[in-house]
Amino acid sequence: MGRHLPCAATTALSGRPMPLIPLVRALFSLLGYLVLALVAYLIWTWWRGDVLLDPSGIPLRVREDWRLWVAVGVVGWSLGGRAFALLLLAKADIEPTRAHRGAGVMTTSSTGATLYVESEGGEEGPVVIVTHGWGLDSTIWQYLKRRLGAERSLIPHRLVTWDLPGLGKSKSPPAGDIALANFGADLAHLIEETAPRPVILIGHSIGGMTIQTLVRDHPALFHARVAGVVLLNTTYTNPLRTMVFSPLMMALRRPLIEPMFKLTVLLAPLAWLSAWQSYLNGTAHLSNRLQFGRAVTRSQLEHTTLLGTRNSQSVLAKGNLAMFDWDASGAIAAMPCPVLVIGGDLDLVTKIEASEALAEASSAGSLAPVTGVNHMGFIEREQHYNGLIGGFIAERADGRRFASVDVNASFNLS
Repeated sequence: MGRHLPCAATTALSGRPMPLIPLVRALFSLLGYLVLALVAYLIWTWWRGDVLLDPSGIPLRVREDWRLWVAVGVVGWSLGGRAFALLLLAKADIEPTRAHRGAGVMTTSSTGATLYVESEGGEEGPVVIVTHGWGLDSTIWQYLKRRLGAERSLIPHRLVTWDLPGLGKSKSPPAGDIALANFGADLAHLIEETAPRPVILIGHSIGGMTIQTLVRDHPALFHARVAGVVLLNTTYTNPLRTMVFSPLMMALRRPLIEPMFKLTVLLAPLAWLSAWQSYLNGTAHLSNRLQFGRAVTRSQLEHTTLLGTRNSQSVLAKGNLAMFDWDASGAIAAMPCPVLVIGGDLDLVTKIEASEALAEASSAGSLAPVTGVNHMGFIEREQHYNGLIGGFIAERADGRRFASVDVNASFNLS
């Protein structure tokens, strides 16, 4: 049975992501289309004007300039509203984050996906493989890379980050399949390719779901190679079942949510245009704000929103559809290694109850609930999250803890 670790003390909140945020973003996109229609109407009616007769009976075209100026103002907001949104929705930065990359390599997985991978660190200690959430890419681990990089002399390890297939620089399989089972196989490929010694697996949101998929489909790998697991703000089943308003979301799944995502796949160019329009006018930032608590800064909100915009909207929609049919209930019980589950008590996307259930189902699990944070708690409260992660790695960096892990063991993915 799992155990609880103390909560982090902080001020309580007076709230590409999983399905909740795309729904909100779709509503704002619809608003964006209405705004563009208003602009077109104002410009047309200004240009057309009214034809009046002067005292001599000569027709004159009279235009109301206020229509043009309002249209110009609305266009200005559509192109530059992002700056005002960031100013109003988030705090000033102390330690900014941005979508910066290091030196990476490409590797082809058994699934046919081409994966972008970055690696840094020495030849001592465990290999730490971190998997990001949906709609993001591996640049989201800037804070973790800085923290672990600064502590590498004290906590020997090698850090491996990668982009999930179809996101960032990674490419989907030739057939375009987006499936959690494939993600699990891709992670197994990374373990085989990058980890000649014991590994610690860390995953946020769908990254945590990928780790659970791996143990569900290939439990022997965990006995052979995995020394520890850290799950951040994730779930064990279809996320519609463990988010806020779950009954409503489940009721809307087939009549509204699935058709919306399928339409996004079919109308990919329009979805791309809509995503960038929402990014520029700031409504994408407003919808993404729902994933954060009070501590979010401008660079954090900008970073996550930029990634959710520049990633393929078609791929994001396929991934959301794939999550609806996914389930790994009880799979965590097959993990023989220590498991740390970190969740936010204000998480709207994967509620804290999901984290509690995961920790309870793990034979060697610990729960660390963090107060006052939402789904992106690992960014807005990065010092606390990364402190917990660093401590977990440090405990496993002691070679004696790897006695039961056979680094020479092979495993079969077939």
